[in-house]
Amino acid sequence: MGLLEELAGAAAAVEGAKKLDPDAGIITEGVAAIAGFEGVEAITNHFEEKKEEEQQ
Repeated sequence: MGLLEELAGAAAAVEGAKKLDPDAGIITEGVAAIAGFEGVEAITNHFEEKKEEEQQ
């Protein structure tokens, strides 16, 4: 997993927050960015673990 994927997840989360609340403040956007960044990491780890389990 690369930094580019995590940044894309953060950007997508910020855009999603803006769609839900066009008047979203900087704190809301920051929280969305962190959630998107961490979310991509969690999803990637989940699928990597699942792939390793299938190989065993």
